[in-house]
Amino acid sequence: MPTDTMETVNPKHIAIIMDGNGRWAQKRKMPRFMGHRAGVKTVRAIVEYCAELEIEALSLFAFSSENWRRPKAEVSLLMDLFMTTLQGEVDKLDENGIKLRVIGDKTAFSEKLQQKIVQAEMQTQDNKGLNLVIAANYGGHWDIAQAVRTISERIKSGELESAEVTEGLIAQHLTTAGLPDPDLFIRTGGEQRVSNFLLWQLAYTEFYFTDKLWPEFDQTSLSEAIESFKNRERRFGYTSDQVADKRRN
Repeated sequence: MPTDTMETVNPKHIAIIMDGNGRWAQKRKMPRFMGHRAGVKTVRAIVEYCAELEIEALSLFAFSSENWRRPKAEVSLLMDLFMTTLQGEVDKLDENGIKLRVIGDKTAFSEKLQQKIVQAEMQTQDNKGLNLVIAANYGGHWDIAQAVRTISERIKSGELESAEVTEGLIAQHLTTAGLPDPDLFIRTGGEQRVSNFLLWQLAYTEFYFTDKLWPEFDQTSLSEAIESFKNRERRFGYTSDQVADKRRN
């Protein structure tokens, strides 16, 4: 739940929908998949920058539950890219103290990919730096539904009473449990919607949209988004006068 009324420091948690990889490639007369490869380089740069800024958490929407509807060849290439990126980057993440968490319905992935995810999470689980959250085969509706199912089972078993179900309890059963809700949501590529990403968690998040395609989004672009965030008044239901009073006190 929100605790601050005015942000003058960097956001604790940044969530990003990395949109525009395919369009970036098509503009250059390249196969769409080349845009996804270029997007991985941007991921690397943004992760490094967030670690430098001592951001607590960075959540990246890599593959939604709706993305399975894309052409089979593209989906297959995306899965291969996910696998090779995990293999190639986990040691570097570990060396830099970054903790990896992959959220989403991982049962849809191949057994080999599921094993790689588990291995990567275990290798980095004790790290104390940036929490890097990769949303893969993820949907906000799914996240809420799986939390409700788990809570329902706990009630059925007698472990919980229905009266004990609170917003806080639900948050504890979401895939982002233990992390602060995002302060800043960024979407590249010119679209202005959340596309079923972190629906519960974005309740009080500041939104920032940019026309830049994801492979074009760099450290300067992120700095601009963070500066926009810092210049906003976050009231959380208070009036502006009340916010001003809290700031003075």
